[in-house]
Amino acid sequence: MLRAGSTAAGRAIRLLHRSSSITARHYYAVATSFLPNLTAPLGLPISNNDSFDHSFHNNVSCKCTTLGFSAYSTVAGTAAAATSSSEVDFVNLAVEAELPRLSCGGIGDAYSAIELALDSVVKIFTVSSSPNYFLPWQNKSQRETMGSGFVIPGRRILTNAHVVADYTFVLVRKHGSPTKYRAEVQAVGHECDLAILVVENEEFWQNMSPLELGDIPYLQEAVAVVGYPQGGDNISVTKGVVSRVEPTQYVHGATQLLAIQIDAAINPGNSGGPAIMGDKVAGVAFQNLSGAENIGYIIPVPVIKHFIAGVEERGNYVGFCSLGLSCQSTENVQLREHFHMHPGLTGVMVSKINPLSNAHKVLKKDDILLSFDGVPIANDGTVPFRNRERITFDHLVSMKKPNETAVLKVLRNGEEHEFNITLQPLQPLVPVHQFDKLPSYFIFAGLLFVPLTQPYLHEYGEDWYNTSPRRLCERALRELPRKAGEELVILSQVLMDDINTGYERLAELQVKKVDNVEVENLKHLCQLVEGCEKEAIRFDLDDERVIVLNYSMAKVATSRILQRHRIPNAMSGDLLNNERKVSNISSACSS
Repeated sequence: MLRAGSTAAGRAIRLLHRSSSITARHYYAVATSFLPNLTAPLGLPISNNDSFDHSFHNNVSCKCTTLGFSAYSTVAGTAAAATSSSEVDFVNLAVEAELPRLSCGGIGDAYSAIELALDSVVKIFTVSSSPNYFLPWQNKSQRETMGSGFVIPGRRILTNAHVVADYTFVLVRKHGSPTKYRAEVQAVGHECDLAILVVENEEFWQNMSPLELGDIPYLQEAVAVVGYPQGGDNISVTKGVVSRVEPTQYVHGATQLLAIQIDAAINPGNSGGPAIMGDKVAGVAFQNLSGAENIGYIIPVPVIKHFIAGVEERGNYVGFCSLGLSCQSTENVQLREHFHMHPGLTGVMVSKINPLSNAHKVLKKDDILLSFDGVPIANDGTVPFRNRERITFDHLVSMKKPNETAVLKVLRNGEEHEFNITLQPLQPLVPVHQFDKLPSYFIFAGLLFVPLTQPYLHEYGEDWYNTSPRRLCERALRELPRKAGEELVILSQVLMDDINTGYERLAELQVKKVDNVEVENLKHLCQLVEGCEKEAIRFDLDDERVIVLNYSMAKVATSRILQRHRIPNAMSGDLLNNERKVSNISSACSS
């Protein structure tokens, strides 16, 4: 039986694999030297004739895929790299050390892992309804979607956030069962595209086994993605190998977090299913690369554990931490010389700081970040990761828990400093997503005021970046908040009436002031309007545009317009509740 060995042997295999000298006698040498009992049952052609080169290589590859060996394909590459008997001897030792699963027990483990998944993976049926941001008092038509999930310790089901986004009703079904069970969403992390479901029905948990989380797989290790993709109703198992590990844009949450790229197809319905390596979970399937075939992405275990730990510690999801910095690489020699970086120093330059971040109190523009928690930052912004891999230092930041402190070494004016910075999740000025909540709005005299959000811009279509109002789009993507709670309030549209005739072309402009008072957010605008004591009220918009209305006439017109358009309230529920709280406080004070 083959044994597990040192990682040095594994590195040797990967070095030998780079050779292009491939002949059948090398396969023959390897196969007969350390796989004599395995090649015959597999039906591999054992011959020292070079004419068998192509067929032998294909057979080895096919058999590897069929049996699910995570490293057996390396055998062919390693054997192909061996060009002498001494090299073949070395390969024998290296492969023996690297491939512990090339045994009958290993094959059994592979199949038992799939069997374990069958007792854990579930199909998720979601009914959802998204808000209409152009008509924020109503929802769009409900739609039905399907996804996958799997049981984790604690009688919970882990899946993707986008599987249950804007949900109204969720059902789950076990493998091999015709019964669907009602599920409740316990926690959702849209940034990391993860969600936790719970099922109260005891019958559901019978014969269900939780899957354990493993670790980040190495390149070329094999994983099996289990789920319920489109094209059928039964469970599906797709195998692939890890081809890349690096921070990637999460499409659902528009966040840059660590992800694993694999060459297995991840189709709609696969989302939320586990990617299994050995007998543990290596990640959660969540997206693919549009325009490419068989390129999928899975959420790695560190991101999953960070999400679960946050939910367990605080009871709800709070987000991933950020330094609140925009940094520039220092790969140019003249740039480094200008900032007094001697040849032994590397780092990145701070170009912009979020005013709401703790770093805003400590760091300055043009500071050079040299290291994060003692880990040196390269001139391109990367840090060491595992064996000869590199990833952006943002990964180290995102893995910090809220309120944790990080030590930053900074070069400022040629002198090195160390600063302790408390990390927190930071919210952008314009929200990137608004899942699972109704949009805010306020209507006065037919003027529809809403906070600017990216989902609002998405209503302009898939090509929203080019079709939405240019000025609003630029502000949404680039502007930073000046203080907590700040929003960009816009005049979304004008519901036509005699009171607002002539103002209809002022839609899609930002509201700057109400009666010469700067607007902080939609709630503040609502308070300014409701508290107006003048005969006329004035709104100052972008481009120096002005709206003036008779206040008493506008109040009367508001009721008329709401009735005409069948709008239940002049303001959204969050603003309405706030108005009631203010009213109750006033009543208590007067009594």
